This record gives sequence, structure tokens and C-alpha cells, in this order.
Amino acid sequence: MGYKYSLAIIKGIIDKNKQQVFEITMQNQETIYNDIYNKMVHNDYCTVTFTGDVNFSESEVVDRLLEIFGDDNVEIIPGISSIQIAAAKSKVPLDKACVITFHVSGDIEAKKTELIDAVVNGKSVILLPRPWPKDPKKNFMQSDIAIFLRENGVDTSSIKVCVFEHLTQDGKETVFKGKISNLEGKYFDPLSVMVIDQVKRQTYLQLVS
Repeated sequence: MGYKYSLAIIKGIIDKNKQQVFEITMQNQETIYNDIYNKMVHNDYCTVTFTGDVNFSESEVVDRLLEIFGDDNVEIIPGISSIQIAAAKSKVPLDKACVITFHVSGDIEAKKTELIDAVVNGKSVILLPRPWPKDPKKNFMQSDIAIFLRENGVDTSSIKVCVFEHLTQDGKETVFKGKISNLEGKYFDPLSVMVIDQVKRQTYLQLVS
């Protein structure tokens, strides 16, 4: 079972003669998780598909699966997240960046404060924005982020930024490079990653006396 997008990626290895497939949406996921749990018998296996790394920005779903199926019955298999790919493409190392996901259902005010603190203190930031098609007031996409930073005293015209869309998708992957201020009024796909680049390069030669 999985969302339409993740199921489409693995459609070539699904054998519908042997496997039942359930497409999940935000509206039906709770019903499907419980229905499958109740149908499973000894030695049955169920795979829940995710894109990227299930350990990043998927905790709300994973925590619910652990509640329903039980910790001892769930194996979490890590993958490569869009955050890791964006870090490599932008050459902004994860150990020199603040990594934030706004791709959550809950309150994001504390995360917004973390974002401002990181930028003001000269740190690079790699983040997932927050698309919310059914309630645009809850959006926190790239344009919203740029306006938010400017309104909170950040000189957005001087800080480098990259936005990657559809990472690893052949023929669809795009990259935007510019300053944070250039993002105001621009639309980017929900499947995107934003990198605020303030990295200060430091090699081992500088650290060895």
C-alpha cells in the first residue's frame, strides 16, 4: 500500500496475481491501515511504500503504523531522501546545515523560529516546504518563506538559494539558482527542496597545525 506517486514508481515490480495493492490518500489512510491489519494472518507481509527516506518527514505516518501494527512487527527500511540529494547537488554538506521539514500537519511556528535563527546566525539551511492545496493559508512554500524571512529582518537580496524540483525524475528535474528575494511570487512544485547556501568551506588543511 502507498500513495499514488510512490506506487507508480514500483509498478513494474508489482505482481497483481500475488499481491493486493491499496492506494492511500490523506482521507482514506486510517481506514486502509486498519482494514489491512485486521485482514492479515500469520506470515502475511505488507509493504508500505514511501519516496525518499522514511525516516525524514514521514514520522507522523510511521508513528501511526507502529501504533496499529506494533513495534515488533514493523521493519523500517531507510532510503535516500531528497534532502540528501539536494545537499550533494548544491554542495552544501549536511553537517554544516540546519535541516528542517515543514512538510508536517502540525504547528510549524517553532520550526519557523528555528529557520530564522539559523539564517541570522549564518548557517545554511536545507528544507522541505509545506504545500497545502486544500487550505492555501497553511502553505509555507518558497515564496512564503522568502517573504517571511524578509519581514523578519533578513536581507534576502544577499543570500544564495537553490530550489530543486522533481529530484531524480528523468526529464522532470529542474533547478533554480538565485537569491532568496528572487523567490517572492514564484511558484514551485510541491515536490521540491530549498537550499539556503551560506556554507563556509573549510578543509582539513585549515584544521591541521
